[in-house]
Amino acid sequence: QVHLVESGGGLVQAGGSLRLSCAASGRTFDSNAMGWFRQAPGKEREFVTAISRSGVSTVYADSVKGRFTISRDNAKNTMYLQMNSLKPEDTAVYYCASSTGRIAYTTEALYAYWGQGTQVTVSS
Repeated sequence: QVHLVESGGGLVQAGGSLRLSCAASGRTFDSNAMGWFRQAPGKEREFVTAISRSGVSTVYADSVKGRFTISRDNAKNTMYLQMNSLKPEDTAVYYCASSTGRIAYTTEALYAYWGQGTQVTVSS
């Protein structure tokens, strides 16, 4: 079992920035590719971004491309999401996830382990 804990969420004005962290523990050898998903009020959970195990390959949803940056530090078993130029439509609970695969999957069904989520609220 891989345990994931998100942190860094909060309330920010539109145009501001936040940096989310996801710390992994437990059987981290099962943690390869990782990703971020979000769920806005009244909406289904959606893909945000993902990163391969090595950190070399990344993929972003069109809605966040150019504003968000995913990264990871495998020595620290931690993944990050730098969110810049935040918009009210970015308001959601953000979840980190870990896959047993190596590539940056965009489908949530391919992620085996999930964190509890952290709230990001962007005011206009």
